[in-house]
Amino acid sequence: MALVSWVMDYAIAFCQEAQKWMYGGLDSNMLLQYIAWVTYPVVLITFSAGFTQILAPQAVGSGIPEMKTILRGVVLKEYLTFKTFVAKVIGLTCALGSGMPLGKEGPFVHVASLCAALLSKFMAALFGGTFMNELRNTEMLSAACAVGVGCCFAAPIGGVLFSIEVTSTFFAVRNYWRGFFAATFSAFIFRVLAVWNQEEETITALFKTRFRLDCPFDLQELPAFAILGIACGFGGALFVYLNRLIVECMRKQKTINKFLLRKRLVYPALVTLLVSTLTFPPGFGQFMAGQLTQHESLVALFDNRTWCRQGVAEEFDYISHHHAWKHPQVNVFITLILFIIMKFWMSAVATTMPVPCGAFMPVFLIGAAFGRLVGEIMAAMFPDGIHAAGSVYPIVPGGYAVVGAAALSGAVTHTVSTAVIVFELTGQISHILPVMIAVILANAVAQALQPSLYDSIIRIKKLPYLPELGMGHHEKYNIRVEDIMVRDVRFITLNSSYRDLQEMLLTGQLKTLALVESRDTMILLGSIERLQLQSLLALQLSHQRRLEYLRLLAQDNGTQDHLPSLATDSTPSSPCTHTHVNDSTEVEDCMTPSESVRLSVSSTVSSQIAEWEEQQLDEQVEFKNCKIDPAPFQLVEQTSLHKTHTIFSLLGLDHAYVTSMGRLVGVVSLKELRKAIEGSVTVTGVKVRPPLASFRDSGNSTNVSEVTELHKLCIRHRGLSLPREPNLPDRIKVVLFLFFYWCQQIL
Repeated sequence: MALVSWVMDYAIAFCQEAQKWMYGGLDSNMLLQYIAWVTYPVVLITFSAGFTQILAPQAVGSGIPEMKTILRGVVLKEYLTFKTFVAKVIGLTCALGSGMPLGKEGPFVHVASLCAALLSKFMAALFGGTFMNELRNTEMLSAACAVGVGCCFAAPIGGVLFSIEVTSTFFAVRNYWRGFFAATFSAFIFRVLAVWNQEEETITALFKTRFRLDCPFDLQELPAFAILGIACGFGGALFVYLNRLIVECMRKQKTINKFLLRKRLVYPALVTLLVSTLTFPPGFGQFMAGQLTQHESLVALFDNRTWCRQGVAEEFDYISHHHAWKHPQVNVFITLILFIIMKFWMSAVATTMPVPCGAFMPVFLIGAAFGRLVGEIMAAMFPDGIHAAGSVYPIVPGGYAVVGAAALSGAVTHTVSTAVIVFELTGQISHILPVMIAVILANAVAQALQPSLYDSIIRIKKLPYLPELGMGHHEKYNIRVEDIMVRDVRFITLNSSYRDLQEMLLTGQLKTLALVESRDTMILLGSIERLQLQSLLALQLSHQRRLEYLRLLAQDNGTQDHLPSLATDSTPSSPCTHTHVNDSTEVEDCMTPSESVRLSVSSTVSSQIAEWEEQQLDEQVEFKNCKIDPAPFQLVEQTSLHKTHTIFSLLGLDHAYVTSMGRLVGVVSLKELRKAIEGSVTVTGVKVRPPLASFRDSGNSTNVSEVTELHKLCIRHRGLSLPREPNLPDRIKVVLFLFFYWCQQIL
């Protein structure tokens, strides 16, 4: 993964330099410059969208929402295949090489998971044994998510923590050291390759800062950092809302939706054309540092020197890429404000394109710009620094940029580990206190307003994932399973016939069916998977049994010569090209005598086979030939919604049966649980009861119906002969016999 990450970074940097080379080589003609500046990213984005759509549409987007769903136990087809890996890597390289405001972190989590899945399949095919264990594959995917973040930012510690926060509800501690080991090794190799290619002199941080260590900030600046964190919380919630609003608006407009489904390359091309036009350096891009890449922008924003003092543009410091932020007519504050506003909506729109892309890096950059703006404002308000205890502490705007980047990215993803990521990215922990304060406040605000970006994508794509129980929703603790369960449960009994089994399979698409004793008792005996029931039905009407019946039939009727043709196909096989079967004259004219005999025999046999099938379907099902889960997950009616949510999340369930005194009374699936958590429990087929209905006046007395059912169970099982312990006289006889036998042996 480290090698893949380094090669992709090299290819992305090469593509971006090629665009700048084309733009700089045509400086004599502005029109040609504009055409080159716009055409290059449009071609790359269009190729990325088309290549991904043709090879593997599952590679579109971030990949973290899908991995979050897969790690929960849901199987998503084609998401962990080699085709998806190729489409993800090539599509992501082209998308990021275009210079669009897109990220690499989310897709790289998916790429690392693809590598882990392919490696697991290879090891399973080569060695088998434990490598075929499903739990082992899940542990591999969990470690791969940490590797994806670790080798993307060279941040192993933050990568492990971030992957746990965004992909896991409950994390197995036994995978902790594995994630750290893999992430550390990948981050080390990633930076060693940079040294080997002479990009760096030694292994350093990706965005190394040089803040002073003696006193990087004063305590009087903490309120400013807290306000920055709260503002980033509102900004993160707004970003998630805007991203979801754009997707929903396009889906609601049926005309636009149908057009985009037919012309899938039009939307990414138009978005790229718009963004490239606005970032054209001689045009509007001169007011927002349009010629800088994301890496160059972050290097400039994290600089610890003040760009402007009291808004005077003449004192701008010309070092490295800082000149891109200077404009003769506009001061630094206007440039930063325009940069933040334009990048904000551009990133929200660009991340909706059908290409492999993430949103972490654009949000990280916007947060750094917002923090830099606050830092420059503080530097303008206190040009001589903050006086405290007889010392002067100058303002460091780069520190505010680091705090803003961590806070906004944490607010969008609902994670706290972004604080650790920025420490590893910058190589300094001098601002650990303001970073933690800002990230925690940003998370508190964002989580109260909007779900995380990944949960929002899960809702948009309608992936089978269970949402989190929000804090403060105390009314959800009063809801119980009986309020949301489906009472019309599909089940089979021990006395069911194969015809019942066939109807159950044809009319429903459930993966598992409940097995009960009878319709009267409804005692839950277990559950059977759909594949097992299909194999039972196929075995009952199998080709071998049909062939045996045909042989017996042929022996009785004396038509054994035609048995092979009848056994393979019960329909008449004739070379006649006429399709008018009802016209007997035409059919007889094109038949040979032997074929007419076969047709008459075949029609007779077909009717007898139909009768045989009807008899077989009326027989009682033999459940001895299938695997039955004798202990499916069960809940009782009084189980709370909070406990149900915990059980489903911890065990990765997709459904659970609800029983009362062993009797099947309902079933709860992810659908009902998700509706209940989101506040909409009016689902078709669900008998909804008010939340306070669970607080019935049950008191401490037992329900009469439950007592009656208990007595029925006791009476029904009373006749069973169970082994009993010998009574007291029997024990005395045994003891006396052993005593006399011992005395005889002594004498």
